[in-house]
Amino acid sequence: MNVALIIAAGSGKRMNQDIPKQFINVYDKPVLIYTLESFQRHPEIDAIEVVCLDGWHDILRAYAKQYNISKLQWILSGGMTGQESIRNGVYYLEAFCSQDDIVIIHDGIRPLVDDTVLCDVIIKCKKYGNGVTALPYNEQIFRVKDEYSTEEYIPREQLRRVSTPQAYRFGKLDWAYHTAFEKKIGIYGSSYTNTMMVDLGETLYFAAGSDRNIKLTTKDDLEMFKAYLKLEKDTWLK
Repeated sequence: MNVALIIAAGSGKRMNQDIPKQFINVYDKPVLIYTLESFQRHPEIDAIEVVCLDGWHDILRAYAKQYNISKLQWILSGGMTGQESIRNGVYYLEAFCSQDDIVIIHDGIRPLVDDTVLCDVIIKCKKYGNGVTALPYNEQIFRVKDEYSTEEYIPREQLRRVSTPQAYRFGKLDWAYHTAFEKKIGIYGSSYTNTMMVDLGETLYFAAGSDRNIKLTTKDDLEMFKAYLKLEKDTWLK
């Protein structure tokens, strides 16, 4: 079984809107529904679990019914941090997943995940035990010497930008979250599943990424998302 674990428990303060950014309507459809539709239509996704902001569970159920997200099976509350929210989702799946099932973790505010990206993270996970979406880094990166200067750079050939979706065998993923929270490893600050796995000594395997797979954090990101949608419509019309 391949289960999508969608994280949608953030309050979205940086967007400065009255409602959480995952529920903002873009062309009369919530951002989160665009995300869920990508997993709904993918033939290799068997079930969807959403870790959702408290107070929005019933609204999400109503939207899922309206937009025919029939694979959505579980909605549960998040934690105080992103890692706590993912942990809640992983622990809840203990009653439903076997050791070899695959869990695909994805940010609810990345609504443009391509079918090819989803396919590749699943392929890599089947082969290696995990697969993380990655892209080359095309800018120059320098280490800070002090506030105003640098003497050292990191060759960009050694860098990859890793985001979601990320796929893991459930047994290893469940072990990792229990271990990390028991030993307080890789769960603070900007930590995510991928960085936590490395902190626990695991090797990660790169899967295909896409520049379209943007994360909607600011108003500018939202405008870019709208532009992508309009471009798709225009291409279809031609």
